[in-house]
Amino acid sequence: MADITSELEALQQTIEQTAPEKIKHQIAETKSELARQFAPANAIQLGDQLPPFRLKDAVGVEQNSADLLGQHALLITFYRGEWCPFCNIAIAGLQKYHAELKAKGVNLVAITPELPNNTLTMTEKHELKFPVLTDLHNAYARQLGIVWKQPASLRPVYEALGHDLQQRNGDDSFEVPIPATLLVDKDGIVRNLFIEPDYYKRVDPKVVLGWTEAL
Repeated sequence: MADITSELEALQQTIEQTAPEKIKHQIAETKSELARQFAPANAIQLGDQLPPFRLKDAVGVEQNSADLLGQHALLITFYRGEWCPFCNIAIAGLQKYHAELKAKGVNLVAITPELPNNTLTMTEKHELKFPVLTDLHNAYARQLGIVWKQPASLRPVYEALGHDLQQRNGDDSFEVPIPATLLVDKDGIVRNLFIEPDYYKRVDPKVVLGWTEAL
């Protein structure tokens, strides 16, 4: 299977070639601001115990970390929302490797601030075989230190693109999780971690498979 890096780079190139200059400028400026603000030391670290969670899936059924771990490892990926094309590439990439991850004894879940009606769209659109959980108001992502309150200057950009985060997330906080992927062993210890404030970049699923083989 092809890696997702080439897909992400192609999408970035398309944006550079087709997006209005004003929008490109606003995005670049706020990405640089996030890179300056983000403090990795304040986020969850390798070797940390994963805080427990109880979150609802796309059909309203509560899923909890204890059950998802059990005798399995757990791969958790945070994404900003179904409206984010970079997130869609990352989620679809993990779906392609879902069977391999399952065969290695790894449960996979995705976590987003979007409300269940939008996570259901994500699940159906990408024919996902793993749970997509709603982290209402980014409460769980906040425990992990990976929440970004986006600047007001991005609001007109989102409006121009037709993204209504207030409707999608059920609040007007304008906050999103910084994309992150964590591999947690059956004892709840974080063994591998990818947190990247540049949301154009994501960990490749083949790298994640390497993580699982090292467990």
